[in-house]
Amino acid sequence: MAARSASFLQAFAKIGLVPDCGGTWVLPRLIGPARARALALTAEPLSAEQAHDDGELMSQAHGLCARFAAAPAVALALIKRLLDESWSNDLDTQLDLEREAQREASLSPDYAEGVHAFLQKRPPAFSGRRAL
Repeated sequence: MAARSASFLQAFAKIGLVPDCGGTWVLPRLIGPARARALALTAEPLSAEQAHDDGELMSQAHGLCARFAAAPAVALALIKRLLDESWSNDLDTQLDLEREAQREASLSPDYAEGVHAFLQKRPPAFSGRRAL
């Protein structure tokens, strides 16, 4: 249960990581695959009353594309893979996959940049490169 003023957040992508603790397995089952994907990939709060008018659809779509272009590509690719694979896994298997994906994401330059930017209170400048 949640009040109308409640919001939900999966902020991992903001620093170049992936959801863990079963987030990629539980979220799609609780809120559906599309909402889970949006929540995990955008790292933006989802309010109880979030909706857009039809007239705002294209500007919202363009804004989302711009955000994804500037986002940590390695983490987003891993998040998409985890969400896709969650449907055929049990929770234990998914937790193992999350652990491996989190390790891979944590080795990327985008993770280091995300943490530095957060600590310096500035927007991150992600490169989208994998660890060497």
